[in-house]
This record gives sequence, structure tokens and C-alpha cells, in this order.
Amino acid sequence: MYLHRDVDLKKLKEVISKHFVGEIIQIPPVKSRVARRPRKRKIYYFKILGKEGKNVMFKTKVQAGTYIRKLCHDIGEKLGVGAHLKELRRLSVGHFGIENAHTLENIEKAYEKFKKGDERALRKILIPIEKDIPHVKSVFVKEECVGRIKNGGPLFPHDILKIQRGIKRGERVAIFSGKELIALGIARVSSEEMKKRRGPIIRIDRVI
Repeated sequence: MYLHRDVDLKKLKEVISKHFVGEIIQIPPVKSRVARRPRKRKIYYFKILGKEGKNVMFKTKVQAGTYIRKLCHDIGEKLGVGAHLKELRRLSVGHFGIENAHTLENIEKAYEKFKKGDERALRKILIPIEKDIPHVKSVFVKEECVGRIKNGGPLFPHDILKIQRGIKRGERVAIFSGKELIALGIARVSSEEMKKRRGPIIRIDRVI
């Protein structure tokens, strides 16, 4: 973050801890894909790592949908000196960290090898979608009902091989055939009720 006029480090920390940690109200910037209406966002922490003149290096963890560029602008406004984002590096998103990242150059090279018939490099880069949803509870279905599910048909009790405990009514559910994720659905009933119900138990929400 670059401050348009220098500010004492103590004052900077005080303003950030008082106004920009916890729940904040943020208006998306002009160049954004969402409506420019005030909305609540959570700043889990905002840690200043160093300050050299007007340059401030910091690390922050924020709720999805928070604009860091706008956050820096708002800090500058609150300080009364102005500020803008100078450089940004995203360290993690969801379950993935920067250690899972690859350069565009390496991805391009792997893709060129793939086009020539060698998919080994690309397989090392690609992350199976199943690894993106460890927080979503799962059900496992019989092979004979996969075609119906892929066409958006609902799940019935006789389709199920295994149900993970703790599924609640209205909760998103991952639907597997063996080790393959085939769809995401919405539970119509809890996991305890799924075996007892006669009608549909899961509504298909998205086919993979």
C-alpha cells in the first residue's frame, strides 16, 4: 500500500485496528462486476509487516468478495492522506495455498506437451475437483443410476450405496460414483431420513 502522504506508524496501526479489522462496510470500486452498494465484509486480521516511508507492506485475511484495492483506498481516506494499492500477492484461496500454484509459463509448456500426446506434466498441475470440496458431505450411488443423475434426475433411497453422517435438510451434498464426483445436489431430508423416505431424497443442483 502506498500512502500519498507519510503517516506515523503508530497512527496507522491505530486507524487500521479501530476501523478495518472485524466487520466493515465496503462499497465495491467503480470498475467491478457487482452493484456499487454498501455491503458487509469481514477482515479477520490486518498485520503490518513493515513500513518504509510511504510504502506499507501488510498481510491480511479477508472474507471472499472483499476488494483489497478499495480497502487500501478507504484506509487512506480515513487517515486523511489518501492511499492506493501498489502491489498484491494472493497467498491462499479456500483450501488452496500458493504452494499449489504454477506459473503461466509452466502451464503453457505442460499444455503443449499434452497436445503432443504426453499428459504427465499436465496431470501434475491439474487438481482434481474432489479436492476442492472436503467440507461438503458425500453420498455414494449405484452405477446404474449415474446416467439419470447426469441428466438432472433426482436421487431415491434405492440409488444409494453409502451416506455420510450429519447431512442436514437443505445442505449441499457431493454425489460420487466410486471415486468419481458426478454431481452436486441439495438434500431434501437429513442423512438419517434418507433410507426411510420413499420419494426423492436429493435434488440435483449441478452436474460435473
